Amino acid sequence: MRHKFLLGLFLTIIYNISFSQTAVDSLLSVGNTYYKKNDFVKAAQTWERAAQITENKLARNTNYSYAAFAYASAKDSSNSFKCLDIAITQLGFNDLPALNSEDAFLFMKESSRWKNLLNSIKPVYTKNPKAVNVIDKDVLNFWKAYDIVQSNPSMAEKIYMETYINNGTMALQFYYLNKIDNIKNFVYIHNLKKKYYNSIRTNTLKAATLKSTFQKSFINLKNLYPEAIFPPIYFVVGKLNSAGTISSEGLILGIDQACMSPTADTTELNAWEKKNISTFKNLPYTVAHELIHFEQSGMASDTTLLAAALKEGMADFIGELISGKTANERLKIFVKGKEKSIWTDFKKEMYLARAYNWIANSEQETANKPADLGYWVGYQICKSYYDQATDKKKAIYEMLHIQDYKKFLEESKLDEKFQ
Repeated sequence: MRHKFLLGLFLTIIYNISFSQTAVDSLLSVGNTYYKKNDFVKAAQTWERAAQITENKLARNTNYSYAAFAYASAKDSSNSFKCLDIAITQLGFNDLPALNSEDAFLFMKESSRWKNLLNSIKPVYTKNPKAVNVIDKDVLNFWKAYDIVQSNPSMAEKIYMETYINNGTMALQFYYLNKIDNIKNFVYIHNLKKKYYNSIRTNTLKAATLKSTFQKSFINLKNLYPEAIFPPIYFVVGKLNSAGTISSEGLILGIDQACMSPTADTTELNAWEKKNISTFKNLPYTVAHELIHFEQSGMASDTTLLAAALKEGMADFIGELISGKTANERLKIFVKGKEKSIWTDFKKEMYLARAYNWIANSEQETANKPADLGYWVGYQICKSYYDQATDKKKAIYEMLHIQDYKKFLEESKLDEKFQ
């Protein structure tokens, strides 16, 4: 049985507890305990209560969906439908794949109410690469809040929450929960990097003007992978810890981490930020990378380093095919002459849950070794697989639907090349 809802719940608890133990966090955790004991009704009631007191719009619809799932597990279709109706029609819940794949709802799926609810969910994506929406509402709201804060610095947290976060798109709600964490830390980072943020304002406001460039990459992907779907692109302002991510809302780009230019003031940035904040002209490559992640829903779940490296390296490799460059060109420069030693080190951990040593490991970066080398390894595996394929479109399809990561590696013959 696939529990996509509970996977999301565990992640929410992890993210929230990592910075504060709020009443909502407590309810999510208590509900989880009830669920593990198969007390589905109490779990549902607890998660429903969490939804009622949650301020974040995305968290509210997600928590109602958890409650609906738990009620369904208790075979209480009436309350399950009630929570689903609130989540979908009132709060914009739109994770159609999660609803369709969850076994707990099976006994409800033949009813007209189920069909009507699911029909009311409009996919955020299009199959037409020329019809993609680029949305920068959140960037505009950020600068509105920013200007108010300059005159009222003691009220910064309240202003950013009201004018930027709570007034934002559902994409920003997701980004806030998963990448920003809490408003106090957000304000701290922005106070720490004032010169940098002042210097990138113009570029952040120009991101949406690159729509035609993004579309070229999307069209190229359609030619390589006809099954591709194209979500909207949202630009937001974060705290320099995430250049991009994906959600059921679409692609979410932290534009403040893609604005390096000759006019950017980097005097307040640390060594990792100076190396990893991308230039504005490279933004299309980051968008292409995130687009590939959006296409990866057909890949098998796997916790190994190999699987994680393939997912990230694939996003770089196919992203390069459609846009011209990877989002991590600096890694190519570093590895020259070190390819075999990096591969040897990677092999020691690739079948373990050790992605933290190779991906998103900025805390391990040194002057002599960059973080994220797992991206380069995954890129090499995918490139080797693709280069020897006679049917390139089939190779792309097979990459995006890997079910056996070890077998894929063997068929790439990368290890033989290094030997």
